[in-house]
Amino acid sequence: SNAGRTMNLNIASGATVTLPAASGTGNTYRFFVQTTVTSNSYKIQVANANDTMSGVAVVANDGGATASIFETAADSDTITLNGTTTGGILGGQVEIQDVASNKFRVLINQAATGSEATPFSAAVS
Repeated sequence: SNAGRTMNLNIASGATVTLPAASGTGNTYRFFVQTTVTSNSYKIQVANANDTMSGVAVVANDGGATASIFETAADSDTITLNGTTTGGILGGQVEIQDVASNKFRVLINQAATGSEATPFSAAVS
């Protein structure tokens, strides 16, 4: 029911969002970091161990006018924004689209601090 809408991530203590199973509907899910996460993390994860994400995160580095780009791995199924190194800072954006059975396309635009790191992992079993 949230497809096509922008959902605000606005809980400083973090939250976990589980996507519906990927089936190729074309549905798009957008997230906006309205409140920087200060404890725990914002996590966006797939519904089951068969679904994966493919795409990139473009991360503005806190040192100078530079950016880092992180790609998903073949088994990526979770996005973790921790409020520092992997994002989750006010203004961050995540767009996820259900493109095929068991496959989501993902694009992240955000800022990070410290030693910037990938927000992608394989955590759903």
